[in-house]
Amino acid sequence: MTVTLPADPPVGPAADGSVHSWDLSTGVDGPGTRFVVFLAGCPLDCLYCHNPDTMRMRSGKRTRADEVVAEASKCTAFIRAAGGGATVSGGEPLLQPGFSGELFHRFKHELGLHTALDTSGFLGARASDDLLADVDLVLLDIKSWERGLYRKVTGQRLGPTLDFARRLADLGKEVWVRFVLVPGLTDAAGNVDGVAAFAASLGNVSRVDVLPFHKLGAAKWAALGREFVLADTPVPDAEQVRAARGIFAAHGLHAV
Repeated sequence: MTVTLPADPPVGPAADGSVHSWDLSTGVDGPGTRFVVFLAGCPLDCLYCHNPDTMRMRSGKRTRADEVVAEASKCTAFIRAAGGGATVSGGEPLLQPGFSGELFHRFKHELGLHTALDTSGFLGARASDDLLADVDLVLLDIKSWERGLYRKVTGQRLGPTLDFARRLADLGKEVWVRFVLVPGLTDAAGNVDGVAAFAASLGNVSRVDVLPFHKLGAAKWAALGREFVLADTPVPDAEQVRAARGIFAAHGLHAV
């Protein structure tokens, strides 16, 4: 898969980007109730993606930062009361680093919200120190430890994600690692243990989300005319999820 990186828009109130949607969320998008903006475009092509409609930038709508911030401001009081904040997700936010950076800066300094970046880390080199200074928490997806399997799952290399993780550790930036458990694909004990050992070595990982594979995005794949190759893959049972969490816990990590 060839990654074409778009030019950044001007930074400032007039900045615009390709936005798929936004929503209020309580779950794995960061602590508390979050205003989550989903940007369009992603350099990965994950087999289990539950939002394949966000993979291409052309699937989004050109939207000004002003409009996104104004929408978030409508629920700022509620978000603060619920101990939440704002998350920039995707797609992949770092495919649009200028626009993402503008959103983070304004969420944090204009609205006073806790900020979270939801990323695969593959384009971590595009995140400037200024952008990361306005990010309170990074939700980092590490999809596999075995390099060949990572490429099979995502179509890309693991190395850039690991480099970004180490950079975040050097900066002392809080990280939640997220790992999708797919039976017969990512669930081998050695693969899980590799992710766990690496995460534990960083010193800045405060939580690990073991996310059970699901098929809720299957209809979206069909609507796009693409094959959902994991259609016959079973979802993990409770014992499989517990076992994976146990591996992370054995490395001293808080796994949920």
